[in-house]
Amino acid sequence: MSKNISIPFQFLLDPVHFLALGLGSGMPRVAPGTWGTLMALVLFILAYWIFGAVQWFWLLLVVVAGAVIGIYLCGKTARDLGVHDHGGIVWDEFIGFWLCLIGIPVGWYWLLAAFVLFRIFDILKPLPIKWADQKVQGGLGIMLDDLIAGAYVLAILHSAKWALGA
Repeated sequence: MSKNISIPFQFLLDPVHFLALGLGSGMPRVAPGTWGTLMALVLFILAYWIFGAVQWFWLLLVVVAGAVIGIYLCGKTARDLGVHDHGGIVWDEFIGFWLCLIGIPVGWYWLLAAFVLFRIFDILKPLPIKWADQKVQGGLGIMLDDLIAGAYVLAILHSAKWALGA
């Protein structure tokens, strides 16, 4: 079955589906992962604006809790849609993207680099991302490929941060 069948609007009324569908950001049929990552970026900027800073420890805690919760959210939504890893399920993009921001300076160029690199890794799926996407089933499989993509980007950004002395 297609990964991008239409999602009934009523799905957004269920809190589990609402979260799994990225607060509705995964609903567009074109590039739902990009829209989900953009929503994750907006939420990160909003948190930064409200709290004045986003400490790496708290972001790590959100990522770990979000990943654990996401296994359930994404798995249930996929089962209810009848499609494993439906494109509209973007909670995994939220968590994978937030992972790559841990300990990164909050400047527009860092956030842009994180966004672009995360989308590249999520779309191209180099190994082991592709393996996780194809071989690991259920909510864990949905979450795992984006967590690996986020870890790749985190490593690249921290290397750039170190090289630039930022």
